[in-house]
Amino acid sequence: MNRQIVEELVKKDYDSVQNRIGCFLKNEIDERKSGGLVFGLSGGIDSAVIAAICAKFVKEKSLALIMPNSKITPNSETEDAIKIVDSYSVEYKLIDIGFIHKEYSKYLESNPLSFANLGARIRANILYYYANARNSLVLGSSDRSEFLIGYFTKFGDGASDLLPIVSLYKTQIRELARHLGLSQNVISKPSGPHLWEGHTAETEIGLNYEEIDSILHCIIDKGLAVDETAKITEIPISEVDRIFRMHRKSEHKRTMATQCIL
Repeated sequence: MNRQIVEELVKKDYDSVQNRIGCFLKNEIDERKSGGLVFGLSGGIDSAVIAAICAKFVKEKSLALIMPNSKITPNSETEDAIKIVDSYSVEYKLIDIGFIHKEYSKYLESNPLSFANLGARIRANILYYYANARNSLVLGSSDRSEFLIGYFTKFGDGASDLLPIVSLYKTQIRELARHLGLSQNVISKPSGPHLWEGHTAETEIGLNYEEIDSILHCIIDKGLAVDETAKITEIPISEVDRIFRMHRKSEHKRTMATQCIL
């Protein structure tokens, strides 16, 4: 893989980046006359970055919801999430969704993938419950890498009012996390939705994020063709094409429902 592309990607003014995100959040709260912000905190890098920025710019108006499924979520993830809110003194609630998730299984026919995605949709329900109760806005934690390939559950972790980090690729998120002073453990741990035991993103997708980001940067940002991208990134054309097809196939996740125009 051509590492020059990754170096090009991560070269940003991260002090300016965090300030722009912070101002964005403040402005949205004011313009929408909102009571504040609600976000899910998993212990992973994306939501940890959101927690750090919220703590710096809108701490008194932020609520973090830590929602593990105790049957699936590694204890270390929940422990990391609690350490994050404790270190920033951000208000939080810890809600185990395992019991809710299990209750659904009593009434639904078996489908392992759909049931796994249901966990993400249960979390979205709880986020919007608190947003409704507090007149608050829900923050989504999708980064640009996952957003562009549809690596999120529609109406699950894809459900939000604001997407503060959606312009940043995962490799850029890691650099921003370093700039914010997040622990190396959070920065370097494998990313994953943990919708089933051992569930990690790079294993499921089949490429690491440096490769994914390099491909997307060339195709989406630079407007290069698949074959050109494969040549420049030094990634097999079959993998480049697969990421491009994931982008196209997931377009419905990034748009409003298709309307019947009469």
